Amino acid sequence: MDPLDIVDNLEKVKPVYQPIISAVRYDVIGYEVLGRFQDGQEWRSLGEFFQDNEVPEEFKVEVDQYLLDIAVSEMLELNKEGYLFINRNAKQLMIDNGEYLLETLLTFEQRGFAMNRVVIEVTEHDFDEEFDSLSHLLNYYKTYGIKIAIDRVGAKSSNIDRIRQIEPHILKINTKIIRTYNTEGFQDIMYSLSMLARRIGAAMLFENIEVDSQLHFAWKHGGRYYQGHYLAEPDFNLASSDTLALNLETKVDAYIQREKSLVEQRLSLVLLWEEKIKKLLSKWDGPDKVDSFIEEITNQFNNESFRMFICNGNGLQVSSNFRKRDGNWEQEPHEKGSNWAFRPYFLENVMQMKTWKKGMLSDIYSDIETREMVRTFSYPLTDQHFLFIDIGYSFIYENEFLLI
Repeated sequence: MDPLDIVDNLEKVKPVYQPIISAVRYDVIGYEVLGRFQDGQEWRSLGEFFQDNEVPEEFKVEVDQYLLDIAVSEMLELNKEGYLFINRNAKQLMIDNGEYLLETLLTFEQRGFAMNRVVIEVTEHDFDEEFDSLSHLLNYYKTYGIKIAIDRVGAKSSNIDRIRQIEPHILKINTKIIRTYNTEGFQDIMYSLSMLARRIGAAMLFENIEVDSQLHFAWKHGGRYYQGHYLAEPDFNLASSDTLALNLETKVDAYIQREKSLVEQRLSLVLLWEEKIKKLLSKWDGPDKVDSFIEEITNQFNNESFRMFICNGNGLQVSSNFRKRDGNWEQEPHEKGSNWAFRPYFLENVMQMKTWKKGMLSDIYSDIETREMVRTFSYPLTDQHFLFIDIGYSFIYENEFLLI
């Protein structure tokens, strides 16, 4: 499509709306405005027009403003509630220091469309251009109640610091990038993004959800809002919650039941491990004979574990390492005297075990020595001595409930 054909024939341009659905009440909480152009009998997406760097930004602004005016008018006419998500790149916003868009929104406010219903989406890669000016403008918009969403979050992890400065209301994550990374790599990215969202008080919106596995991923990783063809395709009409193609409540209920079952299986295994150790506590003969005590333990955890040791309450290792190689347990006395209190959560976990007199299972983490994903089961032998049993990845992989 020739950009001039589009700008000169705005009567052939129409907005379509893709619903954004809430994980809280399973209802439509807003719509992203997208553009279509009538080319003969076909309505074609304007995505290529907006993404083409050769198209003057003034052209894009004109078409965007035209679409926005129609969208607001239709929402007011139909008395539709919810947010209106609009896409603007940095160059568009900075043409007149953002004043044109702000004046437009103020006009809509006079017509009854509140400023706090507008969500401006900017993409993460926009931060590469004039970040200070863009950041200042977005914060200025926020003073009017306008919401800010950062699109394609995670594409550049180096921008996390800049996202923190802007403190957007929404982090928009493209589920298609799940396929770009290996499992562990993407888990790390999602962990960083979820921590960032919690720190700045932002909601996570997962977009481009096209299959059930992506919806499950979004739900499992704290997505408050969902968007994609699997839920609802863009349409010329403003969809309502009861016209969605998918019953989200039913889907989420299935996820909940599955997750509860996996948690229940994991807790049952932890209780079984506790009972194994309790039965051997009569053989505990103090810190001077810790290695002989661990020898008894190895027989009970031969399938699950590849390494175990005992520390005191200050993190000092008082036993040898017991390490399984080629199916046989070997002692590593040189590890005695190591101190592990520097590890995150070590002292907190020790104090919890001491207080509650119960074992603990760690989250999955990458072992420094083996570089494999492992978990550690720990148990209080006394108020001052704690057993640590490292669970191997092969056992974890064979038991799905240990992967969550």
